[in-house]
Amino acid sequence: MKSYFSILVILGIICFCSCEEVIDVDVPNQTAKLVVDASINWVKGTDGSEQIIKLLLSTDYFSSETYIPALGADVRITNLITDEVVQFLDNNDGDYITSGFVPVLNTDYKLDIIYDGETYTSLEKFKSVSSISNITQTTSGGFNDSLIEVNIFFNDPVLDENYYLVKFQENIDLLPTFIVLKDEFTNGNEMTIFFEKDDDDSDSDALNTGDVVNIELVGISKQYYNYMSLLLDQTEGQGPFATTPAPVNGNCINVSNPDKFAYGYFRLTEVDQETYIVE
Repeated sequence: MKSYFSILVILGIICFCSCEEVIDVDVPNQTAKLVVDASINWVKGTDGSEQIIKLLLSTDYFSSETYIPALGADVRITNLITDEVVQFLDNNDGDYITSGFVPVLNTDYKLDIIYDGETYTSLEKFKSVSSISNITQTTSGGFNDSLIEVNIFFNDPVLDENYYLVKFQENIDLLPTFIVLKDEFTNGNEMTIFFEKDDDDSDSDALNTGDVVNIELVGISKQYYNYMSLLLDQTEGQGPFATTPAPVNGNCINVSNPDKFAYGYFRLTEVDQETYIVE
């Protein structure tokens, strides 16, 4: 019996030691792709002349670098009605800036980026947006009647097919909450969007008196609505049966090498900004 027990112990030690062998797994390194953040936002009450386009390079999953700026690019936007060209200057940190942009609503614009010998281009229309007409708070109508929610109201234009991006961000939050919607069933009517914070049925992150909420109502194109809908579906998917995230292609086309597409999006949007202090 002792001999049998000793043999089992020895076999166990051998198996345990064999499990400590280091196995190297080759992880393929993807070719860096251009990441374009070309959000031209015309905030109501401003002239919209100062704009920034950010260019980065994608990195591998296990890379220690969080981002790599794409330097030395030629970046310009053209008004396709007037042929006016606005050049964006390289700030040597991935930002390309201008103080001479002229926003014209419902006008088509073209973005051209020349980087590393390749040309990227994109077309988009400058979309308008209604103003936020009212902001209220309540504890009814949301997902949890015990929590405070902030409600914004705005009037949807009658004749147009409209798409919206709404951004809510409390001052203490690192990341904002995004909502996309369309007026398919509410065309020409007053629209209401509510913001309620609830962290796994805990009141720890719920809205409280004195909290400051920054709000943006953004007019977007149908194409950008579809793009953001896919992104939000992937980032909000949780649990064991969630869909595996996959790259979502934007509207920046590499005309020099179509297979080497860019991430990100070129959009031109009017924005209404408001700040609400919870009572």
